[in-house]
Amino acid sequence: PVSVGMSMDIASIDTISEINMDYTATIFLRQRWTDERLCFDGNKSLSLDGRLAEMLWVPDTFIVDSKRSFLHDVTVENRLIRIYPNGTVLYAIRITTTVSCSMDLTKYPMDKQTCTLQLESCKT
Repeated sequence: PVSVGMSMDIASIDTISEINMDYTATIFLRQRWTDERLCFDGNKSLSLDGRLAEMLWVPDTFIVDSKRSFLHDVTVENRLIRIYPNGTVLYAIRITTTVSCSMDLTKYPMDKQTCTLQLESCKT
């Protein structure tokens, strides 16, 4: 098994829809793991073109309850891949996602809603 560290920043919450029971947010997702096959001599990290992500193993992380999501690609895909001499990989992406959120509006307009943003990984 590979241990994957993860951090996430919410850049913006773009819309909240009471009608559709969802919200749209833009997030920056960073994942870090070590792949010993990528060790190299040196003391500086290598930054790779995001298109090379297809040539590396990356975690199969997904957003639970996502209705639709997309990676930003202006002018190229917003992906960062950095490899450190010890084989540690930093993989960062920018995603906009619309996530389902069951809302209880029975006390509207005095209601209070709690929506979650959960990430999971498929296990094979």
